[in-house]
Amino acid sequence: MNLAHSHQPVRSAGQPWRAALAGGFGSVLEFYDFFVYSPLAVLVFADVFFPAQSPGAGALLALSTFAVGFIARPIGGLLAGHLGDRVGRRPMLVATFLFTGAVTFAVGLLPTYAQIGVWAPALLVTLRFLQGIGLGGEWGGAALLAVEHAPEHRRAFFGSLISASAPLGVILANGVVAVLTGTLTRSQLLAWGWRIPFLVSIVLVIVGLLLRMKVEETPEFARLRSANRPSPSPVLQVLRRHPRQILAVVAIHAGPTTVGFLSGTFLVGYAVKAMHLSPAVALTGTITGSVVHFVLTLLIGRFADRGGQRRFVSIGGAAIIVWAFPMFWLAGLGQVGALFCAFIGVAVVQAFISTPEPAFYASLFGPETRYSGMSIGYQTATIIGGGAGPLVIQALVDGSGGATWPASLYLAGVGVLVLVAALTVRTATAGRGEGAGGGAEGESGGGAGESAATVPPAEGATT
Repeated sequence: MNLAHSHQPVRSAGQPWRAALAGGFGSVLEFYDFFVYSPLAVLVFADVFFPAQSPGAGALLALSTFAVGFIARPIGGLLAGHLGDRVGRRPMLVATFLFTGAVTFAVGLLPTYAQIGVWAPALLVTLRFLQGIGLGGEWGGAALLAVEHAPEHRRAFFGSLISASAPLGVILANGVVAVLTGTLTRSQLLAWGWRIPFLVSIVLVIVGLLLRMKVEETPEFARLRSANRPSPSPVLQVLRRHPRQILAVVAIHAGPTTVGFLSGTFLVGYAVKAMHLSPAVALTGTITGSVVHFVLTLLIGRFADRGGQRRFVSIGGAAIIVWAFPMFWLAGLGQVGALFCAFIGVAVVQAFISTPEPAFYASLFGPETRYSGMSIGYQTATIIGGGAGPLVIQALVDGSGGATWPASLYLAGVGVLVLVAALTVRTATAGRGEGAGGGAEGESGGGAGESAATVPPAEGATT
């Protein structure tokens, strides 16, 4: 008898699909909640919440409130990771989903600066911080719901359905904002139109909650719980035993986060303010890129199990380096077609890295600390790429008198980090097989057969 599979929980044929769709659909709504803030911060919030400032200072403050959400995300990752490794993936997914949805709805009810003065931006920053905490716990749970329910030889494919939720969330968020900016006058948008994207999210929350309530706990966590083996302190354990894996997740995810938010914030603002294009045109460019991102994610997901998750992430890192200069050059031409090409190029880079992320990151940690390790690394990277990235790039461009080559160098440096991390990090299964410390066997304390049952195979392996 093969001990590695003798006590596997019975998995219904449709459960992997239900888990991936529930996790993915919920993540679409979570990403919508978070990303709908991005174009509004650039286009509206400087006037609604910071009108006392100069236009440049108001825009910078609006982007700073955008960054606050990223600072909060690692906190959410720590909290949800600890509880997700202690009480289960499914309960945390429901909790973070409800929390983030409620906070997003509350943003739509906020009074403006004209109504309550400085309390308006203070409340905006507070809600943005809380929204970041909610989203910080979302991705790791959704990724594990899909990956740990999936057959071992199809983990990258089912994980890619979670990765596909990000471009869908961007499409939905920017689509709503594009419709508003295209149909409402500027005065209408500033008066009440900006509230609509936040308020309508409550309908989507209800649908997503119904989907997630129908999904079972993952087989791997159910096995840990039945054996009474969840770690009592998963965050401390993963920080102590797997710091290199966490740093690798940070370095890798900083790539798609940097280029993604560069596209959604800096390029949109650059197109509107420097190129004098309409907001609807700029947002249509981001939507076009997100459609390409979504399609490529589904295609790459079908090959990542056979071709190796590490290989696709490495290609994405190299692509960032290659694309760093052409992207800004295209955006600076002042032509709609060239701008759209810049958005599409960003989408291609993102797809190669983000598609295999759920399965690849899951392979770096044992199941007792997987939620914590993935969430800490992933959400910390969002500070570097999403929170600080647009601000650093804007500062580099402003400091060089409008030249974009310093920003291109910065972006290329991020690509180097992705490439080095992807090529050098060791998976938990590789560590076990090669006798290295920090593998899955070190966390479970079980024998080889038990470890093989609870840890996914190295990328590219099949069963």
